[in-house]
Amino acid sequence: MADCHSSPSGGQLPEEARRLFDDYETLRDDSALENQKSPKPDKPTPLPMAQLATLCTVRLVDPIVFTQIFPYVNEMMEHMHLTEDRSKIGFYSGLVESSFAVAQVISIYQWAKLSDVIGRRPIVLLGIFGIGLATLFMGVSTTLSGVLFARSLGGLFSGNVAVIHSVLGEITDSTNQATAFPLYGLCWPLGAIIGPLMGGLLSNPATKFSAFDTELFRRYPYLLPCIAATSIAWTGCLYGYFYFKETLPSKRWKQKDSIEMSERRGGEFEKQTKPASIRYLTTLPVLRALCISGAGLSFIATAFDVTFVLFCYTPLSQGGLAFDVTQIGYALSISGIMSIFLQLCCMPFLLRRFDHARMYNFCMGLWPFCFVLLPGLNILARMGAVDAVTGEIAPVTQAFVWMGIGFIMLLARCAALAYSTSMILVKEAAPDAASLGVTNGLCQFAMCLSRSFSPAFASSLLAFSIGYEFVLLRYLWVIVMTIICFLGTTLSRRIAEGRRTVPR
Repeated sequence: MADCHSSPSGGQLPEEARRLFDDYETLRDDSALENQKSPKPDKPTPLPMAQLATLCTVRLVDPIVFTQIFPYVNEMMEHMHLTEDRSKIGFYSGLVESSFAVAQVISIYQWAKLSDVIGRRPIVLLGIFGIGLATLFMGVSTTLSGVLFARSLGGLFSGNVAVIHSVLGEITDSTNQATAFPLYGLCWPLGAIIGPLMGGLLSNPATKFSAFDTELFRRYPYLLPCIAATSIAWTGCLYGYFYFKETLPSKRWKQKDSIEMSERRGGEFEKQTKPASIRYLTTLPVLRALCISGAGLSFIATAFDVTFVLFCYTPLSQGGLAFDVTQIGYALSISGIMSIFLQLCCMPFLLRRFDHARMYNFCMGLWPFCFVLLPGLNILARMGAVDAVTGEIAPVTQAFVWMGIGFIMLLARCAALAYSTSMILVKEAAPDAASLGVTNGLCQFAMCLSRSFSPAFASSLLAFSIGYEFVLLRYLWVIVMTIICFLGTTLSRRIAEGRRTVPR
């Protein structure tokens, strides 16, 4: 019998591919064993669809506001005349993208801790309103300092993301989370479609649409997408004000349906109002593993998004694809469509079929391939005919390039399913209901901390590398990011080990 680790040609598979295969086999075997040993699950608790729909509407705001800047951020930095060398634009765009996460790190745990005291609802609504206001400020900013201030302000208000995750945990239980979490997970990819399309199509409206050829939009070419994003944010805030209900257990117990909700949860949420301390949470092995691995996931995923955008914007002769703002927006929207398909059609089945920790580890193992394959797009583009005047790629070659983009983005979105799995693992790891907010806050703090310097690191690394002709230096960004991805895969294995030490 042929060795299961051998390739069709008789050679050995690469080490990472072998490890991924082993992960899948272990994932399948463990799941089959658990299905044999464990009793049949209880009847799923009916989902509070009205509350879930409201939560998804509120959650949709964040990715739209966050991603709408991606298609034009490099062009914005270039229009500010910060440098004459276009290849160095990445240093400044990375700084802008990192400022959001740096500010988010400062506020995320504080918002989560405050929500455990005063409730989830006021924190969520205040955050959405503030994000919209900060986005409007960015639209009228014409200097780097102004953009950094607006982006940082948005990051401070978006620190409520851990609170939103906590709300999802409080309206679901172990019997219905496999349905609720993928539905909630649709919000980010859907926003990642709307945001880039909005940024790519509505930027520079004075040159695209005669109705907007006014002094206002000539002076502020990126104001229109910011106005659109702010309108969505404030509409979501208004909708949440009327329909978003409080979910903090200590607040809900004071309501008339407290007994009914307590019985329906089957004792999952004990009447304990004092959240666990950070010192105690950090002593739990599974939470330490989730924080460390989550930081790795956030760093890698953010670095890929930033690298992909800058790679597309970089001239063909310097190793990129020379895409314009609209093309970049289309590419990011394709990625969002793929995420929606995976979240809607694949994620519920996977969550019910496989062990969550093993699934998380398998997804993390896909990230190295995403970075390794990117330079192949430039090689493919340069193999075809290129217009000497415009620098554009021939239509046939463009078709193959877009097929390559589609494959890489599909791989990246499969890897990003680790985010949804991570939310469930964090909920399961929370010591009690009262500590759910602070537990989410701690894990989100670790993720945002790594995301705070990931854009600057990734964009600076790419900007540094593309200036060299020597192959190893030219593709230094690929080598470094691949090594980091392998490290992230190794860290993710500790989650399963940490779960074994949790007393049951």
